[in-house]
Amino acid sequence: MSVAAAQQAVTQGALDAIFHDSDNVEHNFPVPVLQCLQIKPLAAQQGPGGAQPERYRVVLSDIRNYVQCMLATQANHVIHEDKLVRGCIVRIKSYQANAVKGKNILIILDLEVATEMGIHDRIGEPAPFEAKPAAPAANTTIGGTGFYGAKTESSAPVKSEPMPSRPGGGSGGGGGGGSTSHGNNVIYPIEALSPYAHKWTIKARISQKSDIKTWHKASGEGKLFSVNLLDESGEIKATGFNEQCDQFYDLLQEGQVYYISNPCRVQLAKKQFSNLPNDYELTFERDTVIEKAEDQSSVPQVRFNFITIEGLQTVEKESTVDIVGVLKDVGEVSQITSKSTGRPYDKRELTLVDDSGFSVRLTIWGKSATAFAAQPESVVAFKGAKVSDFGGRSLSLLSSGTMALDPDIEEAHRLKGWYDSQGRTDNFNTHNSMASMGSATGRQDQTKCISQVKDENLGMDENKPDYFTLKSTIVYIKQENFAYPACLNEGCSKKVVDQGDGTWRCEKCNISHPKPQYRYIMNLNVNDHTGQMWLSCFDDVGQIVMGMKADEVMEIKENDEDRVPAIFEAANCSKLSFRCRAKMDTYGENQRVRYQVMGATPLDYKAEAAKLSEMIKQFDINS
Repeated sequence: MSVAAAQQAVTQGALDAIFHDSDNVEHNFPVPVLQCLQIKPLAAQQGPGGAQPERYRVVLSDIRNYVQCMLATQANHVIHEDKLVRGCIVRIKSYQANAVKGKNILIILDLEVATEMGIHDRIGEPAPFEAKPAAPAANTTIGGTGFYGAKTESSAPVKSEPMPSRPGGGSGGGGGGGSTSHGNNVIYPIEALSPYAHKWTIKARISQKSDIKTWHKASGEGKLFSVNLLDESGEIKATGFNEQCDQFYDLLQEGQVYYISNPCRVQLAKKQFSNLPNDYELTFERDTVIEKAEDQSSVPQVRFNFITIEGLQTVEKESTVDIVGVLKDVGEVSQITSKSTGRPYDKRELTLVDDSGFSVRLTIWGKSATAFAAQPESVVAFKGAKVSDFGGRSLSLLSSGTMALDPDIEEAHRLKGWYDSQGRTDNFNTHNSMASMGSATGRQDQTKCISQVKDENLGMDENKPDYFTLKSTIVYIKQENFAYPACLNEGCSKKVVDQGDGTWRCEKCNISHPKPQYRYIMNLNVNDHTGQMWLSCFDDVGQIVMGMKADEVMEIKENDEDRVPAIFEAANCSKLSFRCRAKMDTYGENQRVRYQVMGATPLDYKAEAAKLSEMIKQFDINS
């Protein structure tokens, strides 16, 4: 099709109508036709549940204006199928419009690529589309200037007015069962919820329900419970406090499907209390409407984002993951006593294997440990297991996590077939500690010089990080904010807050400590013969660099601050072997590669000399 014909097909003025003429947009532009000017994948964020689903940002034009858009995950298939490309013409069948703080964003829930119209260079000279100052702030699925996959900052509440959204034949439905409304409310997908959404209903399954928890502190006492809600688009946590705990606890049953309608507060998620990859969470209110759905089959049972056991070596410590494996061994229930609280905890250790050739130890706690009855060679899926490098890569099932015995899913059936046919007699590798990662873990990190790291664009692949070893000299250590006060509880490294009464509170563990444990969080500038670069590192590496614990440095700083610069100076000019991870990070609208040190060791000059000798021998033409 010619450019002129494509230009004729594009619905000029549609974007202005979508954002500023909500009363007439459906009549004047029932199916907006736009041109795609740009497609950009967003860097995958490592969320509590592991890597989050891929997100794409696109720029669409109606010839007069262009606007930033986000594809909902259910629309990603047009990119996977190579249909949505730069210059193509698209029909927008389902969308949600948002305008916040002078920025306009269009969430594309469903679209069709008009392949018959061809691919063209940019048609016309579209201008950037800006929100009109007089227009009311609108409901949005993305706060501020951020997008899915970008770090969201807290902001003041914004008065909101409803803006147009087009459900479009059920593609925006929370349960995906063909329904687009419930009562007078549109069924929203969970991934479209935000603090600025005006009137919504979700249709979701309770995938996990907590026990009622109570708290007692100087300001008062209370109770709460939480549930994880699931639909085809994503998951979100919802919490009920005090009266809402009494109101909804018995009504909401794990595994059942419900309609949930606002008023229900949508707020930024407290990541330390959730293992879900969602930037937002819900809080039930007095007038929140919850109804059990008659159709219980149209919503998925559970959403897993599995990682292989071998793949654990690429996951950062303290992350949460979903994993499925065959039970190789089931340990007995044992009991440990917390050093900080003196309370006893029941635990049971399980050994899992999979067809990646690796095994891992996973610990379950409390009632899950005492009631566990699965037999060896069963297949078990775990959701929300925390990664640790204690004694090598190991896992611990969080209280908010869940497990499923012999689940009826493809991954479980495949593992069962593999184990019965060959896995039962296989030998399995274990994860050595990250400090000695190498051939035993199945991945050999290549030694690079600084110029190679940059010239080879390590870390630029948004889908996976790169690993390398760097032998370099520390030339500068930033002294500002080199450590933070952390929780004393074993397995918790979250920041604690000074209460002003001599105690330090950890919100994650819901406990106060008489003092914190300081942990390093450092930035190092290192050099080699080819250049310089900045590395970031955490407590384990910080102790190797500084030669003492962060607690010791902080004590010196409090008693004699003038001594601190000399301590940092003494750590300079030391040459270490750094094992690094290069990974693309997103900060707001900016992307950059972050180089994180996973482990560090002093150089073994004898071993290095032996390596050089072997390299020289390879150049001997007579050998």
